[in-house]
Amino acid sequence: METVNQVIKGVPLNHYILLSAIIFSIGVVGVLIRRNAIVIFMSVELMLNAVNLLLTAFSVYHNDASGQVFVFFIMALAAAEVAVGLAIIVMIYRNTNSTDVNVLNKLKW
Repeated sequence: METVNQVIKGVPLNHYILLSAIIFSIGVVGVLIRRNAIVIFMSVELMLNAVNLLLTAFSVYHNDASGQVFVFFIMALAAAEVAVGLAIIVMIYRNTNSTDVNVLNKLKW
């Protein structure tokens, strides 16, 4: 049975870079195009996952665990971001009855 390192090293590093770039680009387009706050947070999560994939691939290819340690911290940051972000979205929805970010102008004085 093959180990994870053998499987990951069996795929060229360029494939991981290309896949991460595609996922990151989808996340950027989602943040720039969409106006729904939930979709924007999901797009930010996509961008973080693209970075995690790339860090893990580089970490395995260079036989260095520091990239995987960074992935752990990024995942902890993403979990905190989701908790705070969803709380903010719920409060915005209670005040405006919408999750559209263009409606946030109503919250100004």
